[in-house]
Amino acid sequence: MKFPLTILFLIIFMLVSEAGPRTIVVALCDNDSQRIAPVSVRIRDGKKPAGNHYWGCFDGFASFFKRSEKWKLIKAEQEVSPGILVRQQFKYASADLLLTASAHRGSAIETCTKNFEAALAQGNDALVAYLGHNGLMDFKLPAPAKASIRRPAAVVLCCKSYFRDRIETAGGHPILLTDQLIYLGSFLLHDALET
Repeated sequence: MKFPLTILFLIIFMLVSEAGPRTIVVALCDNDSQRIAPVSVRIRDGKKPAGNHYWGCFDGFASFFKRSEKWKLIKAEQEVSPGILVRQQFKYASADLLLTASAHRGSAIETCTKNFEAALAQGNDALVAYLGHNGLMDFKLPAPAKASIRRPAAVVLCCKSYFRDRIETAGGHPILLTDQLIYLGSFLLHDALET
């Protein structure tokens, strides 16, 4: 069943308007360790967030949200762990909403996927989102733990998301998933949150 776009955004708004933090995990684009369509050398280094396709390029998460008038960068950390190269926290301009995003090293895509599912299972966030290559096309993971009582809203922006069952197993509520090959611009997440 197809919904008009305004109805879809209204549904998303009702599901994510709950107060609480938002956690975003980003698996950096990495042609050396991910089976993705080759992209320019300038944007495919999974060890360099600043120029990465999913983080530092024009439509990458950090670049797009830093330019937004709706979100203000309030904290940034470098080299958080061997797998997390950058973590940034944003505050919404007109409400008490926090968003924390972590740029995972491209070769740590399995860890990034596990961190996404663990955040859902913990149930501490109003929304948990995954951006990056669909690593489930390349590797298999055991079923995620189901631990949360609360059902965080879940967003997955990757090519052909296979995450619905895994999200539900982890206790999340899928609200925005992809079912085809896409251009992964962070404006998609930004606009869904803005609604």
